[in-house]
Order: sequence, then structure tokens, then C-alpha cells
Amino acid sequence: MRAFRFVTVDVFTDRRFGGNQLAVFPDARGLTDAEMQALAAEFNLSETTFVLPPANPQHSARVRIFNRVAEMAFAGHPNVGTAYVLAREDEESPRAYRFEEPAGLVEVTLTRDAAGRVTGAEVAAPQPLRIGATLPVATAAACAGIPEAAVLTARHAPTLAADGGNHRLLVEVTPEALAAAQPDLAAFQRAVAEHAEATGGFLSLYIYAPDGGVARARMFSPLAGTWEDSATGSAATPLAGFLLHLSGAAEGAWEITQGVEMGRPSLLLARAWRTPEGIRASVAGRCVPVLRGEAVL
Repeated sequence: MRAFRFVTVDVFTDRRFGGNQLAVFPDARGLTDAEMQALAAEFNLSETTFVLPPANPQHSARVRIFNRVAEMAFAGHPNVGTAYVLAREDEESPRAYRFEEPAGLVEVTLTRDAAGRVTGAEVAAPQPLRIGATLPVATAAACAGIPEAAVLTARHAPTLAADGGNHRLLVEVTPEALAAAQPDLAAFQRAVAEHAEATGGFLSLYIYAPDGGVARARMFSPLAGTWEDSATGSAATPLAGFLLHLSGAAEGAWEITQGVEMGRPSLLLARAWRTPEGIRASVAGRCVPVLRGEAVL
């Protein structure tokens, strides 16, 4: 019988039972791929992470991220939460961690309070912004369960974008539609069938209502087993990059509130800036520890 220690944290919040839940296995040596996937499904959270020794000793760790049904190349809140857990267990934790992940090398910078205690982290998306295809307003509205008229297109059509993780369909909507949205699984299934080339058979929807440097957002990914996500760092970064792209500015920052409708309010601090290789983005937030225990296999 083998035992593997885990810690759960709430990410992108400063209070327990807010933000997005995450389970972290700080030492996953000895677990098989199938066992990692089974544990992620058992926890039934949007993501679970497994920390392994790095392939390159100059890096901090290899981090594998699993949602309920598959491994992910990159995700935001799992990196923030994993860095927080590792730093809380290491009194001599570094300023930043470098995690090896399928999407590339991910740098996560720790944030601390005035006393030097770790409070959270900022994760930089591993790749520049990639803007993909647009999808019809009717498709986006059907997936969100809102009227077509509630999808705002003055600035952009529903647009696929990514920066290292799964692409997200970015859709600006009215504040009223944001509050009323209800994902429609059948509409998601039709969307990936009708737009197979653009979506690659996967679709998650990130609807948002901006107000200057502040935005309210919701994320739906029922095809991955996440009916709604309370805080999505890997959607906040392409949104920040895309908003910067639209504005033409050199840099920008946004406070994104998510999870309100779920009763798990979250605050994501996203920023984006232009570089010679393209628009880069990051997202930061606080974390709170919740549970710890062992998985016995």
C-alpha cells in the first residue's frame, strides 16, 4: 500500500471557500499517469496538480495538471496554487519557481505580505497571445444560453484565443446576460461538430462584461467536465492580451471578478504587455489553505 500526501487550497481569493479549489500532490513520484488521472477524477475539482523532479536540474519542478478527464498543457490557478503550496512548505523558498509543463517553461513569482509570508503568486503565460478564428454570434449565444442580442460585437466578434493553455472563446456580453447565462451542453456539442477545424474538437466559453480596467467574467467548459469555473487564470491571460491587442496600447492591467454567480467570488489581477515576439500576459492572486491528507493506493 502506498500513501501520497496532498494539500488543497482555494486560489484567487483571500478567504476559505471562495476562489477556485485545487488539490496539490507535492511529491508525486511513484504515481502512474492512470493513477494521476484517477485521482483528479476522484477529487472532482477543475484541476489537480502533481509535482515531480524536473528534467533540467536548473528548473524548480515538473508539474503535471489534470482536469477531470484529461491532462492539460497549462492552466493558471493550478500554477498559482502549486507555487503557494511549495513555498509554504519551504522556509527558504525562492522568489520564483520555474515549472516544466507541456506548454513550455512556466515562471511563477511568489507574492508576500509585509512580514514576508507567502500570500499567493503571479504566473506568466508560457507563450505569446495567439488569436484564432471567430465563431458566429448565434453559436456563442446558444452555448451561453443567452439571446443573440446580448452578445456585443462593436469591438470584436466571438474570438478564440490562447497563450499556452486551451483556447477560449472570448465573448463580450451585456452585464444582464452575464448574470443570466446558463451553459447548454448540446449547444457546445453542436459547436465543436460544426466548427471542428476552428475548435479542434474542444471549446470553452469565457464571457465577460468590461468596465474600464475592471471586468466581470464567467467560464463554461462542460465538454471537459467543468460546468462552470470559479476562477480561470488561463482565460484571464488571453483576455488581457486580447484587450491589449484591441486597444493598441503598450501595456494594460485589469481586475477580473469571477465566480460570483457560483457563490465562490474570485479576484484575478491580469496584465499584458507588448514584446518583440508578441503580446505576453500574466495573472496574479492570493491563496488560502483548506485541507491536507493522504491518498492511499
